Amino acid sequence: MNDHPVVIAGGGTVGLATALFLGHHGVPSLVLERRAEPSNHPRALGISPRSLEFFREVGISEDVDAVAVRSTELWRATARTVAEIDRSGDRPRPRFDRTTSPEATRGHYPQDLLDSVLLPAVRERGATVEFGTAVTGVEQDGTGVSVTASDGRVFRADYLVGADGARSAVRDVLGVSTTGPGEIGDTTVNILFYADLVGHFGSMPVMAQIDHPDAPGILLSVGEGRWVLHVVSPTNENFSDERCAHLVRTAIGADVPVELVSALPWRANVRMADEFRSGRAFLVGDAARTISPLGAFGLNTGLADAHNLAWKLAAVLHGQAGDRLLDSYHEERHAVAEFVTRQALLRWENPEPHWNPSAVAERAAAGMWGTTMVTMGYRYDSSALIDPVPEVPSTEDVAASLDGAPGSRLPHQWLSPDTSTLDLLESRFAVLTGPDGDPWREAAQRVAASRGLDVRTARLDSDWASSVGLTDGGALLVRPDGFIAWRTNQDADDAVLDKVLATATGR
Repeated sequence: MNDHPVVIAGGGTVGLATALFLGHHGVPSLVLERRAEPSNHPRALGISPRSLEFFREVGISEDVDAVAVRSTELWRATARTVAEIDRSGDRPRPRFDRTTSPEATRGHYPQDLLDSVLLPAVRERGATVEFGTAVTGVEQDGTGVSVTASDGRVFRADYLVGADGARSAVRDVLGVSTTGPGEIGDTTVNILFYADLVGHFGSMPVMAQIDHPDAPGILLSVGEGRWVLHVVSPTNENFSDERCAHLVRTAIGADVPVELVSALPWRANVRMADEFRSGRAFLVGDAARTISPLGAFGLNTGLADAHNLAWKLAAVLHGQAGDRLLDSYHEERHAVAEFVTRQALLRWENPEPHWNPSAVAERAAAGMWGTTMVTMGYRYDSSALIDPVPEVPSTEDVAASLDGAPGSRLPHQWLSPDTSTLDLLESRFAVLTGPDGDPWREAAQRVAASRGLDVRTARLDSDWASSVGLTDGGALLVRPDGFIAWRTNQDADDAVLDKVLATATGR
């Protein structure tokens, strides 16, 4: 018997999320993080409604909401300095559409604050997290993985997840090749500081493009009185505290007390692992792919990697699915990574259509999808789906694209003020039917029992059935991650459903 069901290399946001989702499915894990403590640098801060759906599913929505930053307003400004931002008149603000998701962004979520929620939640769900310990070696055989740590210990696990970032040691040890241009653009320095800009100026946007020639960059709100100034450094100059303080004060353009915290150089990197699975080891997040930053797709894509992989590993470890299901992790997430990488690069090369919600024609001409479509409207096409429909009907309209087609996410619909159709799944397979679908629901209980599966069932109304392409007697098979595996309008048949579940579980 192995020491651990799953060892996770990397205790950043995606590694912790992987442990969180595994724990939610009843699988404890060991997380090994090379850093001595969690990072205090905010890094990413845009969390999509789809990512918030993951946190809703595992019961930490209120905790995540509690760390959302609301001291600044959700609009974007361009000015020579902060002092010169035009705060008069109407300002473009995001529209929160809770018709396509039960969750809506209620602020912004700096990555370090999100980690402060994930870490205790992971431990509460049975995971062990060790800081100051890196993974340095990996050996696999037919029964498990031997993971060597930097302190010489060797851990035996059923599976290994590499969530150890863009310079993944796990990826290198596994010998997984990568494709892509690598680093692009100039080095940027991320200067973290405290300043009471809201108290001094009143209204402040969450993002400001600063055009001062001596301090050109992007100012981001990352907490209550906490800010990051991203400054491009084409000459790779040495950023001393004095230099950083001068850049911050120049960008502010007013005499406001500033407290520097740290400065972190970084450079956009576009590279993808050619395989997301290597035997009993899997790559998630930046270890699997890194993308250009505009669009805030990187972290959200990593969270979706973790969500996709966790239920599949849990199903196999619990004896409810076969190894073939794990192949679908690469099939599904690698294709999405390629798609998201293209979308991020298009925004990097031509940012204006991204920032302008009404620039539908410009986005279409450039091959750019609407932002919400990138994070929620994509579809899977894999061996774990039955007759998937990979083409979307719209690259802008999420509601039109979440139409019940196999491979798409189950469309959200409010069933009561607090209950979404997504909540019906309870992280299990589910058979959802129209009002005359009792024969399918009864078949689901019989077939699931014979396979040792815990399958939810629910009967919904005619309007819902029509919206997902069903007759009143039809049925959807929905996976634990909310994606539709199969759709039928045929009469209930135990043998057919058994075959469908065999495909959906790889068993």
